[in-house]
Amino acid sequence: MTKPLQIDPPDEFNRLLVNQVHPPDWINPQPDGRYNLVVIGAGTAGLVTAAGAAGLGAKVALIERHLMGGDCLNTGCVPSKAIIRSSRAMHTVTKSNELGIQVDPDSVAVNFPQVMKRMRKLRADISQHDSAQRFKDLGVDVFIGDASFLNQSTIQVDQYQLNFKKAVIATGARAAIPEIKGLKESGFLTNETIFSLTELPHRLAVVGAGPIGCELAQTFARFGSEVTLVQSQPQILPREDRDAARIIQSQLEQDGVKILLNTSTTQVSLTEAGKKIQVDTQGTLTEFNVDEILVSTGRAPNVNGLNLDQAGVKYNERDGVAVNDYLQTTNPAIYAAGDICSRYQFTHTADFQARIVIGNALFKGRSKASQLLIPWCTYTDPEIAHVGLYEHDSAAKNIHIQTFIQELKDVDRAILDAETNGFVKIHVKQGTDKILGATIVASHAGDLISEISVAMKSGMGLKQLASVIHPYPTQADAIRKIGDQYNRTRLSPLIKSIFNKWLSWSR
Repeated sequence: MTKPLQIDPPDEFNRLLVNQVHPPDWINPQPDGRYNLVVIGAGTAGLVTAAGAAGLGAKVALIERHLMGGDCLNTGCVPSKAIIRSSRAMHTVTKSNELGIQVDPDSVAVNFPQVMKRMRKLRADISQHDSAQRFKDLGVDVFIGDASFLNQSTIQVDQYQLNFKKAVIATGARAAIPEIKGLKESGFLTNETIFSLTELPHRLAVVGAGPIGCELAQTFARFGSEVTLVQSQPQILPREDRDAARIIQSQLEQDGVKILLNTSTTQVSLTEAGKKIQVDTQGTLTEFNVDEILVSTGRAPNVNGLNLDQAGVKYNERDGVAVNDYLQTTNPAIYAAGDICSRYQFTHTADFQARIVIGNALFKGRSKASQLLIPWCTYTDPEIAHVGLYEHDSAAKNIHIQTFIQELKDVDRAILDAETNGFVKIHVKQGTDKILGATIVASHAGDLISEISVAMKSGMGLKQLASVIHPYPTQADAIRKIGDQYNRTRLSPLIKSIFNKWLSWSR
């Protein structure tokens, strides 16, 4: 029997979640000889690997110590996007007067307990896809417990020893906690605990302005929290295009988020007025009080307790498990996939790395992780989506590019939707129409970026994108307009003047 596990609050939906992904009555199976593949970790990478390998006829064991579904289902993509949807609805209602819909802002209120209840229900409903029973039905031997390597071909889980031909480490990552004086004693939230809240914090500090920090800072501000976002760097979303980050910063500030840039958190203490935070902004110390602190300062790989040295697997506690381009560790029989080994910590990356592992581990394939074209999206409002090369990457790599930008304020559908705060930016190799990268800032940028990903993957350039007919009016038409921009650069002055006159009549 597995150890009982409780997720707060212990309502019907969280009980259903636990029954699906860490069932209290689960009995681990007797090991069935030598496995073709043993997978440690049942997040996205582990689940895709196990299901795919079993579907191809391999004898597979899957080990999970906590909740099947990993971060994505339990503390990441699923719960965060559920409450982000509610915050967008609140924002739409409060701004509806601009669209001619008369609403009294004072009469509109967020029912935070209901928002969180809805999230828990949806998460529980989705959890059946990642359940222990489902994977057992797929032919996978599911073990719930702590896994550790005994040697280079054996894994211990509880009292069982699993012998394997090949193994996959897919144990993911967790929230990294910075060394801040008094933080642990005062208490804090991470993405792993914030979704257990049942009451809206009146005052919330968010430490770290990466994707998780920005998404949740905006969400809680729209719910009515007084949010302060503390960022040690001079830009929020420091990995992103600077112009894109400026738009998101402006929107967060409009939503009421107070943003402190170039600021480090130096100390936290408990007082009668709440949790007092001391921050240092380029040498100037200030203090403020909050009710809750959300720490969002990066991720740390889950390497502890696996006994990786016994398996001959090289790793470190900052970067995780070391792999080559085939996702093979320093033990040729052991592979890794997902957040445990990848700097691209996204669910879709874990999914496609798992597909590489299946082919390489079971069929001696030679697929390379470096060949994956990985788009991503930050789900603020508006969203930022990106694929390929950034402008700052091109300078660092001495790649000469030409950049085309289409502002949404000049796209009819964005105007009609009152969603003009954004752009499509595409970089091509100088002198060609070959797309090297793109950034989109738009209400649904994550949906729009796939068109550019498909073009890049298939070798389609901007010239061809211009000839793709887009329904009018759509925001995706901004992509076609960039194709037109490129084509105009190839025209003679006379033809260009004629072409521009024609475009003025064209939508």
